Amino acid sequence: MPITVKDVSEMFNKDVFTDKGFYCGKVSDVEFDLSRFKLRAIVIEAAKGTFLGKIVGNKKGVIVPYQMVESIGDIVLIKHIATPMQEEGEAE
Repeated sequence: MPITVKDVSEMFNKDVFTDKGFYCGKVSDVEFDLSRFKLRAIVIEAAKGTFLGKIVGNKKGVIVPYQMVESIGDIVLIKHIATPMQEEGEAE
């Protein structure tokens, strides 16, 4: 089921959460597939101390394929991102 947005500019600076309720950051950019007139991906600016911020470390953001977007409303909801668990005693 496609997600419709009246205007792409509505997506910018929206808060992004996973479907398990973890805050990720804000939408900073979008990527289009102009040959198919579809949205290809969203770029999330990862906030420090957030779920996504811990995954990407000191990187500024991450590109999320549009297939992972579940809904767009007051917030953007994406599928939860699974992370490999660190072994005890492993240096961070």
